[in-house]
This record gives sequence, C-alpha cells and structure tokens, in this order.
Amino acid sequence: MIQPAHALTLDLNGQTRVLIHKAIIAGWTGRDREALEKHIRELEELGVARPASTPIFYRVSASRLTTEPEIEVCDLSSSGEVEFVLLRHSGRLWVGIGSDHTDRQVETYNITVSKQMCDKPIGSHFWDYADVKAHWDKLVLRSFITENGQRVLYQEGSIAAMLSPEDLLSHWNAPFDDGSLMFCGTLAARGGIRPSSRFEFELVDSVAGRTLSHAYNMVTLPVLG
Repeated sequence: MIQPAHALTLDLNGQTRVLIHKAIIAGWTGRDREALEKHIRELEELGVARPASTPIFYRVSASRLTTEPEIEVCDLSSSGEVEFVLLRHSGRLWVGIGSDHTDRQVETYNITVSKQMCDKPIGSHFWDYADVKAHWDKLVLRSFITENGQRVLYQEGSIAAMLSPEDLLSHWNAPFDDGSLMFCGTLAARGGIRPSSRFEFELVDSVAGRTLSHAYNMVTLPVLG
C-alpha cells in the first residue's frame, strides 16, 4: 500500500524538502520507572486509563505535522508536551524537537483518537544523531507555558529520562525507514498538566553549546454546541 506523504521544509544541515509518510507517537518511554509511574498517575487524575503496555506506539496522520507558529484548537482543553523526535531521511537518523499536542478531554475516553485531534508542532531544525550520540544523556528537554501573563517553566529534565533511540526503535516492530518520524516521550509537568495559550520548548546540547527551539500559539475556534 502506498502511503501519502506530507512535505515539510526542514533544516538537516541545510534546507531540505522532506517527505514524511509515517508519523508515530511513542508513549510511556521512561527509563526511570518511578518517573514513568508519576506521569501515568498525573494522567489518571485527568481520567486517562493506564496504558496496555510500555512503551506503546500510536499512529497519527503525517499531515498533522507542522512547523508553523500557530495551531487551531477547539478550546483550551488541549495542551502541549515537549519531546525529542527521530526522523529517518536519506538513510540517516536525525534528532529534532516536537510537541505532542493532545486534546485532554478526548484523551479520557480514547487516547488514539485524542492523538489525531490536534496538529503536532515540530521545530524545523534537526541534528544528525551521530553528532550527539556520544553525549546523548547530557541533552536537556525544557518547555514553558504562558500563565497569568507570565512565562512559566512547565517541564525540565535530562533526555536520559527516556529510552535511548536504539532502545526505543528496538520496541517498534515495523520498519523505521526514510520518511518516518517518531515522537519519543515526555517529562512530567511541573504543577500538573494544564492548558496554555502559548507553548515554548527546547532541546539543549550544553556539550556542543547549541539549542533546538520552537514555539507556537493556540488559536481557539468557537464551540457552538
């Protein structure tokens, strides 16, 4: 079966038109079982059932991927979460950042459907995984929300909290070939999961002195019942 491809212009050591035909959301990817349990519990507080397995992989339409600075949402019951993303292009593995923006109301009764409800913002810049592999566990993920008019730290932690790319892909029982992109797990939210009109996120490589960053605003559509 030929899968439709979604074209994005990404910076892979230079501007490149990338055709993505497979988008995957990996969940429950924590290495630290205690931290993983904390994230499961905070979602349970929102009414989200425990996963059937860990890790678990959800498929979403590649057309949901966007590098735009705004997304449209039905109301502010949705929220973002910072993740590193893996991309296979021209036979190489690339690392970027994304936000698995999710409708939290829908998530309480069907996680798979909730993943499909919202656009998935990603940053347009990627690093060659070979350039960060040797110091992978020193990378840091961080996100911020706007709350009461203030920029507030929402998530922060070492990328070592999640399974390494090799470990995670070993659980994915299908080809991760050219045109495949995977969101690879997130961190617990400081103060609990909550919505915001703006979401900012970054992946920091202090060894090489560089950062991947992206931000987007939520444009709320009217809900007429």
